[in-house]
Amino acid sequence: MRRRELITLLGGAAAWPLAARAQQAMPVIGFLSAYASDSFARHILAAKELGYVEGQNLAIEYRWGADQYDRLPAFAADLARRGVSVIVASTSPAVPVAKAASSTTPIVFSMGGDPVALGYVASLSQPGGNLTGVTTLNVELGPKRLELMHELVPTATVLGLLINPTFLAQSETLSRDVQAAARSVGLEIQVLRASTERDLDAAFASLFQLRVGALVIGADAFFNSQSEQLAALALRYAVPAIYQYRPFAAAGGLMSYGGNIAESYRQVGVYVGRILKGENPADLPVQQFTKVELILNLKTAKALGLTVPLTLLGRADEVIE
Repeated sequence: MRRRELITLLGGAAAWPLAARAQQAMPVIGFLSAYASDSFARHILAAKELGYVEGQNLAIEYRWGADQYDRLPAFAADLARRGVSVIVASTSPAVPVAKAASSTTPIVFSMGGDPVALGYVASLSQPGGNLTGVTTLNVELGPKRLELMHELVPTATVLGLLINPTFLAQSETLSRDVQAAARSVGLEIQVLRASTERDLDAAFASLFQLRVGALVIGADAFFNSQSEQLAALALRYAVPAIYQYRPFAAAGGLMSYGGNIAESYRQVGVYVGRILKGENPADLPVQQFTKVELILNLKTAKALGLTVPLTLLGRADEVIE
């Protein structure tokens, strides 16, 4: 499906002059994301039931970080300065910079992790302030992904953990939790770091020297935009690997375990619509999406010479053959 066919609530109206929109009393949404636009298009949601249609009674100002997190603060400040009606902070790195940019503009986020522990909201039920949104299980699933990989590849005693050091708070938490889980079952962890495509190539090239028998890819916005490359690298270096979202497994990765990002973005759209109709973000509880999906790629398992245990196969939500 083409990108423009997917966009209904959040769309490509960045080319419209802001002054022209204001003359038509059209609300303007600021969309802030760590992704590049093309890689994110398939996740953009629809919320037609709320009565907002992009280009008719709603406009969008996009700000794409293109996997360069240091660009986000200036983008967030620009959106706040333009006086947009709502800022959508998409991806975890976008949330703290949106919060820092404005204490008055309503902000709806989509992120992994705990927004209370990170200080973004007062509580899930009563967020207070100008932020609310949606959280999905993400960093918390790192130890579970390790467990699943150990179950599938029990002969691997050294596992790699790939993290993005650019988003330090998230990567440190993930590294700590996964290493603790590994020690509990007698496994060794080699931590690999990547924040660019070149880094990814170097990280995978080092796996053999480090004796890594399987790989857990840490949850990160940059890695989300590189699902196809990560799957291709895992196949090229013949390493069993697990990541959080289905596109990784669909592209040839061995296994994915995580939430459904499309559903979380649908809820973001619902909250944006409710705020545009006059509701206060402080009164909208943060929605937690706890459902996770296990996707197995049997074709890749066969190519790697792996036999998937029936116990694991029976728990899979989807099997790609």
